[in-house]
Amino acid sequence: MTPALRTPLAVVCHDAGACNVILPWLRRPGLSLRPVMGGPAARLFEAAGNHGSHPVAAAPDEAALAEALDGAAMLLSGTGWASDLEHRARLLARERGIFCAAVIDHWVNYGMRFERGGQTVWPDEFWVTDEHALAIARRTFPGGVVRCLDNLYLRAEVAAIAPLPRAARVLVALEPARSDWGRGRPGEFQALDHFMRERVAAGIAAEVPVRLRPHPSDEAGKFDHWLAVQRERGADVSLDRHATLAAAIGASTCVVGCESMALVVALGAGRRVLCSLPPWAPPCRLPHEGIARLGTAGAAVAQSGPAKLQPVG
Repeated sequence: MTPALRTPLAVVCHDAGACNVILPWLRRPGLSLRPVMGGPAARLFEAAGNHGSHPVAAAPDEAALAEALDGAAMLLSGTGWASDLEHRARLLARERGIFCAAVIDHWVNYGMRFERGGQTVWPDEFWVTDEHALAIARRTFPGGVVRCLDNLYLRAEVAAIAPLPRAARVLVALEPARSDWGRGRPGEFQALDHFMRERVAAGIAAEVPVRLRPHPSDEAGKFDHWLAVQRERGADVSLDRHATLAAAIGASTCVVGCESMALVVALGAGRRVLCSLPPWAPPCRLPHEGIARLGTAGAAVAQSGPAKLQPVG
């Protein structure tokens, strides 16, 4: 099912996830757009090309939101955690009586996405993209209108991924953990350390190359020191340099991460997928079958292909 979009359409996003899901829906004739983009979404939207005559707002402030919503027939927003931009847009749309749909692109923290400063603002409709998310949204928003729509982004990503390569290679899909789990070190680094300790027990030879793919919100150089330490220990680690996630997964035989959307994409492409959350972190909240947690018996179960990932020289 594809979304029913009203035009003129105000589109407001900050985080990359919802922007990725929304962009393919906008590729249709006759759609007049009023985009207001911040953070990683601004870069994604600009890179995707011109989506109509209305330029992306240079600064996603109150004036930009007001201009985008002036005369709009609908607001389509993301639901990211890293900004209140989308929350403010939904609040303004409510005040103006403009129909609003909000895209939930993941499977965690549903209620928190619509709360800022003790204020809760629901859209007219919650839009999700699979049956897992549909069930979570219906539980979280009783009485709310929840629609499950086609994830054209995920479909295109999986279709673009190359067949399983012969040479073993691990891709680590990074994301901010937003917690140190009481240990005084950012959770994403704890997860990286946990992966390096457990990879051999999970059937990944120590010589197998490991490539890190930072999250769009990660600042440049964030992982430089960690990489240098691992290289001093003899590990073949570096940043992934592929232009797209699909290309990065296509070059990999195993994809590792905490709760990244990249894990779901990798599952769709038939890759081995491991969750690197350490034992003291909360359970992985991705509801998809096929994700094994490092440090458990399930992580060592052989997937399709050889029982051990060995480098091919």
